Order: sequence, then C-alpha cells, then structure tokens
Amino acid sequence: MVSPRTTAAQAGRHVDPAHGAVAPPIHPSTTFARDADYEPVSGHIYSRYSSPTVDHVEAVMADLDGGDAALAFSAGLGATTTVLETVPPGSHIVAPRVMYHGGQDWMVRMSERRDITITLFDQTRPEALAASLRPGETDLVWIESPVNPTWDVIDIDAAAEVAHAAGAVLVADCTVAPPVTTRSLDLGADIAFHSATKYLNGHSDLTGGILVTRDPGERWEQIRRVRTLTGTIMPAFSAWLLLRGLRTLFLRFEAASANALAIARHFEGHDALEAVLYPGLESHPGHEVARRQMTGGFGGMMSLLTRTEEEAAAVARSTRVFVPATSLGGVESLIEHRKAVEGPHSIVPGNLLRLSIGIEAAEDLIVDLEQALASA
Repeated sequence: MVSPRTTAAQAGRHVDPAHGAVAPPIHPSTTFARDADYEPVSGHIYSRYSSPTVDHVEAVMADLDGGDAALAFSAGLGATTTVLETVPPGSHIVAPRVMYHGGQDWMVRMSERRDITITLFDQTRPEALAASLRPGETDLVWIESPVNPTWDVIDIDAAAEVAHAAGAVLVADCTVAPPVTTRSLDLGADIAFHSATKYLNGHSDLTGGILVTRDPGERWEQIRRVRTLTGTIMPAFSAWLLLRGLRTLFLRFEAASANALAIARHFEGHDALEAVLYPGLESHPGHEVARRQMTGGFGGMMSLLTRTEEEAAAVARSTRVFVPATSLGGVESLIEHRKAVEGPHSIVPGNLLRLSIGIEAAEDLIVDLEQALASA
C-alpha cells in the first residue's frame, strides 16, 4: 500500500504493462474487438460505455479519494446532472444558497419542470442544513466545502450525520478541496464530486467531471446507466490529459496553497478592501472546521471584497499578471468579477472579486493586486 501522493505521481501504476512505457498510454479507439466466441476481448465494447484510458483514470481517482468506484464524465455539469437525474419524482433536494451557479441552476430547473422540490439553506449558519431536511422526503443533500465563491466552510462530518438521519444521500462537491487535502468519503459523504477541469487537471486544457463512491450499489448503477444513455463519458484524450495532470496534483496544490495564504495575510486589513475571504486565515469564521477537514492545505481559492461594485469591476480590468478569466485550479492565476460572470440573478455580492491563485511567484501576484487596487 503506497501513499496517495505516490499513487498520483505514478498515475496508479509504475509502467505500461504492454510496452514498459513510463507515461500512461492513450487508447482513443471507439470500438473494441470480440473473440471467436463473440465475447469482448478486453471487456470493452464501445467507448460510450467504457475505455481503457477512462478505466485507468477512474481507478486512480477511486484510490485517491478512498472510494470503491469512480466514474469520469465529459464535464463537471455532466456529472452533476447525472446524479440529479437519479432523484425520484416527489422527492426533495437540499443544497446551499450560495454554491456553483451552474449546478444550482439545474436544480432549480428540475424543481420547475418535475415533481421535485428544492430547499436552499443558508450555508453561513451551521444549524440551517438540519432545519431544511424533511425526513423520509429528502432524497439528496448536495454541499460544497468550501463554498464557491464566498468560501464559507460546511462541516462534512456533521452534514453526513444529519443527512443520513433523514434518509438522504450526501454528495460533497470537493472541487476546490481535492483529495490532496480533503477526502470527503472518509468524513461520511456518500459520493464525492470533482470538476476535473479544475485542480485535478490543473492546466486549463480539458473539461471533465469525476464522481467517486464508497457504495457502488443501486444508485451508482443508475448513475452509470444514465452516463451511458446520455453519452457523457469522458473522452479518452481528456482522460489521458487528466492522468498527466494528476501526476503533479500534490505539488501544484501545495504551491497554490502557500501562495494564497501569503496573499491573504498580506491583504487582510488592507485599506482598499472590506474583507479577504479565505478559510486559511485564523480570522475566518470557518477556519477551525477547515483546519480539521483540509489537512493538506487550504487551497488557492479566495475572494476579495472591495469597497464598491465599480471598484471590483475596475480591479478585474486592471491586473497585469492575473488573467481575467473564468475557471480555477490552474497553474496560472485568474481573477474575475463574479457577479458579472453569474449574471443578473446572482446573489453574490457585487463587490466580490474571485481569485484563483496559481503557482507563480507570490510577490509578483501581490504587486499586481496592489497596482490594480491603486488604479481602481
């Protein structure tokens, strides 16, 4: 048994058993041969069901997250909507009031078009989740920790306890807290979700989603079947890129975490800001829970609250090192005026700037933000 760091660095195996290649191979074939008895030679039939490269990345992710099985999707939202598709009619979903807006939009769409209700709880109040549950009716609880983009921290262990007591399944979105730092299944979640586009890949060159479970039972088989029927499996080339990204995951995450903490401490109490939102700061209201859950660092995601919405928009246009773009978890640092990105229905504060801290020199990032704040 090796450590997760070694599993990631070696992509789950030392060499390709067929040829001895150190780098993982890619199998782009869409179809697979059968033997003389018309049985699949390798267990694979067609790439909409499975493929060797996808199997490889799923095995690595199951290992990293401490799960029994994993499924890879062509996009994070593909994984999210597939899980939600398994919620039966007449059921109830609970999710945070502030969360990734794409996933929440789909939940709201389901509540408008199907016999499913949704309750959005206040993620800043620890007791709000339990108060939102309807025992015997709530089928699925979806949480993020930390919450995007305010970085409130939800106690995964406590969420699992109340969700299970109500008879619900708990899905934990750990996109910003990958298994480098948080293994949500060990804390009681039933399914871990990751947007593989972000930290897992880390190079801003693929879209993907990952689900990992500790119980590959009936619901998991439903998820697998929906993925097959909708054709949302991860393509082989994306799976190969993801394997490449995973090999440096620990190093990248640790570097981004160190940079983010340095930046957060520098700007905490800054005259041009109302607040710095980062769970690694001792002043953050969720710091103690984050310290318990995020054992490998607090990550590279933070938000800055400027004095006005106009100043936030001006800062986002004025950086020279930070790239004004939407995503997170890459090696490059990104900045965005989040309300402008989410649109007119967003409940995110208008003065919030979301930062994804990369692996550049921290001093360069600090100087860039200082000049952008000064120009605003």
